[in-house]
Amino acid sequence: MSQHQLVVQRARRSFQTGKTKPLEFRIHQLKNLLRFISERRRDIADAVKRDLGKSEHGTELFETLVLEGEINLAIEKLAEWAAPRPVEKNLLILTDEVYVQPEPLGVVLIIGAWNYPWAVTLQPLVGVIAAGNAGIIKPSEVSSHSAKVMEELLPLYLDKDLYPVVTGGVSETQELLKLRFDHVFYTGSSTVGKLVMEAAARHLTPVTLELGGKSPCYIDKNCDIRIACRRITWGKFINCGQTCIAPDYILCEPCIQGRVVECIRQTLLEFYGADPKCSPDYGRIINLRHFNRVMSLMEGYTPVVGGQSDASQRYIAPTVLKDVPPHSRLMQEEIFGPLLPIVTVSDMDDAINFINEREKPLALYIFCSDKKAIKRMIEETTSGGVTVNDVMMHYTLSSLPFGGVGQSGMGRYHGKHSFDQLSHQRACLIRSLGMEGINRARYPPQDRRRARRVRMALKSPLIDMSKRTFVWAVSVSIIAFGLFIALVVILLIAAGLNCTCWYWRGFYN
Repeated sequence: MSQHQLVVQRARRSFQTGKTKPLEFRIHQLKNLLRFISERRRDIADAVKRDLGKSEHGTELFETLVLEGEINLAIEKLAEWAAPRPVEKNLLILTDEVYVQPEPLGVVLIIGAWNYPWAVTLQPLVGVIAAGNAGIIKPSEVSSHSAKVMEELLPLYLDKDLYPVVTGGVSETQELLKLRFDHVFYTGSSTVGKLVMEAAARHLTPVTLELGGKSPCYIDKNCDIRIACRRITWGKFINCGQTCIAPDYILCEPCIQGRVVECIRQTLLEFYGADPKCSPDYGRIINLRHFNRVMSLMEGYTPVVGGQSDASQRYIAPTVLKDVPPHSRLMQEEIFGPLLPIVTVSDMDDAINFINEREKPLALYIFCSDKKAIKRMIEETTSGGVTVNDVMMHYTLSSLPFGGVGQSGMGRYHGKHSFDQLSHQRACLIRSLGMEGINRARYPPQDRRRARRVRMALKSPLIDMSKRTFVWAVSVSIIAFGLFIALVVILLIAAGLNCTCWYWRGFYN
């Protein structure tokens, strides 16, 4: 038996003891994870600095703060999320108990990504723990320093059997995918996502695929272009453009293209200074292979902003390219680097057609001040998520599901959506052995009268008998009764009668 088989077997056996079912255990593990982030903040920041050249403040803003928010939310809401969820009833089961019970799936494999090695690896783990699962954590080997810190330090805080960290490269990941899991959660490219899904299909294992794609950014000519470019520049060039939901390209009309370029130029000067290479807030490409890939995408173009590079430091300056042909190589694959092409369109109709002719993106960004136009663009396009007049901020809301559609992924997570994604929603109906007369209509021998009764019962409107609805109904009834009494008193007074005297006079007589 291989080492990977032993790790998975140990996690499954530990899960089968029922250890993860009590909410107290899950909360304890979540608190330990929170303590890990708090106590090892410096180790995490140093590892990310060595992997991606990201500053300590950048790591806190884009990695650990998000994680802390997710963990605190899960701790606060776990009892509510894990509680049975009453559902509506029909006449046949009106007196019975019916609900949905979230249950753990089992052993979940988490395959992390290198661009945000902590956030996109440990955020799914929060959902795994909250839902009561065991989790095998496989950080990306590309962000090697982060993977090493995770392997060495995380087991000091979490249950070693239930949440082991497995490191290694492609071959180790392939070996893991040969084993049976109850769910696989993968973050990365569409190419690898297909391989993950193919491997999972052999065991009929469900998957969550958080992929990427080319996220378009449309700028309307009548919006505040300066502010739009400021927000786009921030989202595009943080982490050196290595963000799955970064604006991949800009769509705008030719009449504003020059102004867009100039506003981005001014914003870059404000954000990173005259030489971004010297800015502590500007990162680096993860490795030379990706550096060469991004540089090859620029071949044949003359940048209007940036374009400088240094292979020894894996540095590529924030770069803007204008008048990019729609069918160029630059527009065929996800850039995942600090290159921002501008494609001109004639109007919003042209932009909508351009977006719809391509694969469904992970995110869509619209900068526009016309509410009707905004609504129209949302209704006539499809994407994993959409943000209007900003970029990437929908990712920060735990109340919104984060995930792709089509080639940009499947499944969702963040907050309660993580819990639901990694839980089995078990349908529960608890009936009584009494009141058998109600059931006679469904038993043979069947006749027209019995069939009519069953049909009426099944076609009747569903009735909400949940506790919340019951409390609401009782409250409304009490208020209505009070209003009725008040109305009677008002009518009596209006009739010129002294209610109190009238009452006592009747009593004594």
